Amino acid sequence: MQILKNYKARLAAAALGILCAAAAPLAAHAQDFPTQPVKIVVPFPAGGTTDILARQMAKELGERWGKPVIVDNKAGASGTIFSEQLARMPADGHTLMLTATHHVINPGLYKNLKYDTRTDFTPLAQVAAVPNVLVVHPSFPPKTVQQLVAYAKANPGKVNFGSSGTGGANHLSGELFKLMAGVEMVHVPYKGAANALTDLLGGQIPMMFDSVPGVLHHIQSGKLLALGVTSLKRSPALPNVPTIDEAGLKGFEATAWFGLYAPGRMDPKLRDKLASDVRQVLQSANIRSQFAALGAEPGSMTQAQFASFVDAELTKWVKVISDANVKID
Repeated sequence: MQILKNYKARLAAAALGILCAAAAPLAAHAQDFPTQPVKIVVPFPAGGTTDILARQMAKELGERWGKPVIVDNKAGASGTIFSEQLARMPADGHTLMLTATHHVINPGLYKNLKYDTRTDFTPLAQVAAVPNVLVVHPSFPPKTVQQLVAYAKANPGKVNFGSSGTGGANHLSGELFKLMAGVEMVHVPYKGAANALTDLLGGQIPMMFDSVPGVLHHIQSGKLLALGVTSLKRSPALPNVPTIDEAGLKGFEATAWFGLYAPGRMDPKLRDKLASDVRQVLQSANIRSQFAALGAEPGSMTQAQFASFVDAELTKWVKVISDANVKID
């Protein structure tokens, strides 16, 4: 009996030693990161908001990590082409992706994606959020959100709203508004937000959702009227404009946001290190100042909070796309 007890004890000790030996490289890997230059891939063309945010953050991270952090643009198919590539890469932290809300919208639009958005990526941090704003031409009769809902209900199918294109964030903001308000409005897709904005300013369409930075000076000049912002709190750039939630459409939220991801199944120690480092950089005075100039608010969520947020956003937008019967031509 004593021999059996001794054998079991030696076996347990050996198993513990194997586990500790296996865990040691992971801990050392997280502690030593990075061991080479880090690449942040933006799956959109250079010069856009995502690209600008990535380059500002990359400079600060490079100084923190003591290694170059390089931004690389690999555009295509609303970010799905590089997302598929990232999903197959090793989760060593040296290749990351900074992308926009498209990441949680795409699964509802594209039925044959070769990756699982929930499991093939490690959400690290919400980098920034930029509220959209519902703007109308000054000649349009409704001057408040409640008046717009009443007007649309009295004129079903006769109110048009423009967007940068089918399936984009500003289009889906409009679809969410329709569903929550119970109104019928007609979507008019354009090839880019600039073209839609031109027609809105000219009075060819009465309304659209657009980013606050994109329409701020038109609001300030009186060329457009802001009815409400799409975030749950007011925009510092438009402190006198109510949120759509407080203006009467309770629970409405359709903020454009930008997130940093790694490949899935990343070691938790490395994941937590990257998330913590990024979060601290985002709260620096330098980044806050640079982001504010873009009308963006740096993210402050923990990694766990961001992962839950991504999951909830994915569920929300897939449902909106399905309920609104949005199709990509």
